[in-house]
Amino acid sequence: MKKKNSWLIYALVTMLTWGIWGAFSDQPDYPATLTYVVWAISMIPCALVALANIRFKLDIRKKSVWLSLGVGLLGAGGQLALFEALKYGPGYLVLPMISVAPIVTVILSAAFLKERVSKWGIIGILLAFVALVCFSLSGKTDESVKSYLWIVFAAVVFISWGIQAFVMKLANNHTPDAESVFIYMAISAVALIPVALVMTDFSQPVNHSFNGPWLTFCIQILNAIGAYTLVYANRYGKAMVVAPLADACAPVISCGISLALYAHIPSVAQIIGIVSAISCVLILGRE
Repeated sequence: MKKKNSWLIYALVTMLTWGIWGAFSDQPDYPATLTYVVWAISMIPCALVALANIRFKLDIRKKSVWLSLGVGLLGAGGQLALFEALKYGPGYLVLPMISVAPIVTVILSAAFLKERVSKWGIIGILLAFVALVCFSLSGKTDESVKSYLWIVFAAVVFISWGIQAFVMKLANNHTPDAESVFIYMAISAVALIPVALVMTDFSQPVNHSFNGPWLTFCIQILNAIGAYTLVYANRYGKAMVVAPLADACAPVISCGISLALYAHIPSVAQIIGIVSAISCVLILGRE
């Protein structure tokens, strides 16, 4: 694959795998914190593939290691904070707040990486944020707020995930291969498994049948693959373009699968989000 023009292909693979993952992520009957454990484990096969790709010559220079570990800790730590946010506040409040985390990436990339896009590119990025907001608002329910601590934890997720994409680009700039970045991300995810276990309420029954941990793994491996290709997309593309593009377009695929399998009728917000996301892909694909 020609690396100069491959960022979009990798971003599309991320969108596809995350879209399928999003459509089925609520199917397993399994606690959220244990889902994190399974996701972290699912990163291991992908990390082994990455290690084989570089012939087991992992970059061990300090700057590369710390930046890559930082990417993993920001992503995994944000995921754990999201679990806490959803304990105190409903998804229709939490998700819209964290969905626009790529705005942090865009600002940091413009300020410190001096990334620039054309006027059409700016329109594409704005359309990505329109799609993100539309998909986040489309799932509103009547859940009640248990505590306003949800704002604190949601803010942690928003900042963590926004910075993560920026640091991922930095790590790619200082590391000779994308594989090393992902491997350290996987190590970070696995390292936080004890935290997820401490957060788990084991006084509640845990489903150990196929539709528990096993189905969860089958779905979470898609998440891991998407994270793997996202590293490549960030390596060869602009962080301020890749982050909103990947996050905005995956829900389109999720929505399409739901429409096909469950006869789900898109809301007005979702229709606007779909049109915005498709337009975003067409425009940013020219950058």
